[in-house]
Amino acid sequence: MIRLEGVGLHYVQGTSPGPEVLRDLTTVIPEGGFRWLLGPSGAGKSSLLRLLHLAVLPTRGRLSLLDVGVGDATRHDLALLRRRIGMVFQDFRLLPHLAAFDNVALPLRLAGRPEGQIRADVTEMLRWVGLGGKLEARPAQLSGGEQQRVAIARAVVGRPHVLLADEPTGNLDEVQAERLMMLLKEMNRLGTTVIIATHNDALVARHPGQSLRLEHGRLVEHG
Repeated sequence: MIRLEGVGLHYVQGTSPGPEVLRDLTTVIPEGGFRWLLGPSGAGKSSLLRLLHLAVLPTRGRLSLLDVGVGDATRHDLALLRRRIGMVFQDFRLLPHLAAFDNVALPLRLAGRPEGQIRADVTEMLRWVGLGGKLEARPAQLSGGEQQRVAIARAVVGRPHVLLADEPTGNLDEVQAERLMMLLKEMNRLGTTVIIATHNDALVARHPGQSLRLEHGRLVEHG
């Protein structure tokens, strides 16, 4: 379960707090839930995803992820919790010196998975996203759409409990976007909580689901 109670967030500018980018967020997303995260540019969607990925912590209110109270957790507990959360970044964040295979394998290696299992899981996932022939290609050798698919494979290969995606179809053609949605919906069917930020109204219309809508850092729709 994900629970936000009166959550606010501001970033520090120099030595002073800047204006709040998220304000008074209160909502509950049940285990295994699916939510579209909607709203105009600047509404706070990426900030909310960063908060749920524990890249930043609330500056007020209470946030619980997977039944762990973030404000009461130790740094070690937060690191373990973050391993249970997959994130598809809008800017990919692939390591340029690593091949596609090793970028996808990274979270499994950090979790201490056996190398034989890593080889099988990563190869299968890259084949599924249509990159079975590019396991050894580095990011600079891949197109934007191919880099996006590597980023998606990296986020889902560990079968996370929560999957967050920031505009995951932005660099994909329609066929690949639908293929990605099939993967995300199947993960959701198997119990993963999925939250997808998007501006793609056609995608939302083809795959109806409950929504979180932000405006000026506030939730104006949830459920």
